[in-house]
Amino acid sequence: MAATRALSLLAAVALVALPAQAAWQLDPARSAIDATVIEITPSGPVPHQHWVRELSGNISEDGTLRLPLRLSQTDLPARLGGLPVWLKGMADLPLATLVTRLPPERLNGLAVGDSLTETLTFRVDAEGVDQQEPMALRFTRESESRIRIANAERVAVDGRELMANPTLRTVLLLLGYEQIGDEVPMNLDAMLIDR
Repeated sequence: MAATRALSLLAAVALVALPAQAAWQLDPARSAIDATVIEITPSGPVPHQHWVRELSGNISEDGTLRLPLRLSQTDLPARLGGLPVWLKGMADLPLATLVTRLPPERLNGLAVGDSLTETLTFRVDAEGVDQQEPMALRFTRESESRIRIANAERVAVDGRELMANPTLRTVLLLLGYEQIGDEVPMNLDAMLIDR
């Protein structure tokens, strides 16, 4: 009987001593992408800053992160003074979904103040277009429950591919861009929190 109690106590202490596995999710209030679209005009190139705010997504147990991007998260409604009636129904539908994998144990193993750089392959799913792009990201553990994510190197999306996507082309035309530059530089500033 005493041996059983001792084993139970030992098992309980061992379970408490094990590090908790974090279940990471993006904090929408502190997660955004900023992009610079270069409009090509007769008088020369004109840069325009745009953003996608309130990024949200969870890292599953197998390390999969799904990041849907919606029209309502962009600066388009503010720039247009509201969405046209025919676009309002699409405001909360994903324009594209970014999918990647990062094993949670890599994040859980970071000590406070430490960083790690990982090149992740993001799969872009938008209207049947299935494209993959590598992106080097820096993960910095700011506290036990917060990890900041930022670009580890310059990132640019192909402007021609954006214009080739019917939905994204419509959005760019609504903004008045008939032609854009070959590259759209982007910066990610996001925060993962332990839920």
